[in-house]
Amino acid sequence: MAVVEDSELPIKSIEVQLLRVETCGCAEGFARDSTEIQNIQIGDGNVARKIAIPIWMLFPRTFTCPTLLTVNFKIEFEISIVLVFEDDRMVSENFPLRLTRY
Repeated sequence: MAVVEDSELPIKSIEVQLLRVETCGCAEGFARDSTEIQNIQIGDGNVARKIAIPIWMLFPRTFTCPTLLTVNFKIEFEISIVLVFEDDRMVSENFPLRLTRY
C-alpha cells in the first residue's frame, strides 16, 4: 500500500517501476546496469491525501528470475516509487526486492 501523507505541490501521477539490476565484477572494478522491466501507474492526477492506494504487480516471467548473488555476478531487483508533480519534477525512492522460487 502507498499513502500520500502530505504534499505542497499538486501531484500529476504516481508510478511503480520494477527494475532489474545486473552487476558484473572484473579486475577493473564492478559494472552495474539497471533496466526498467515494468512500469505501472497507480495514481493519476492530484491523488487524495491519507488514503491507502493498493499496489498489485504481476512479474513478467520473461524478464524476471530468482535473485542471484555470486562473487563476480549479481542479478537483483528493486521497486521504485516515482512521484511526478504538475510542473514535471520527479521524486523517486528505490526499495530492494528479493525474488525466490520454490
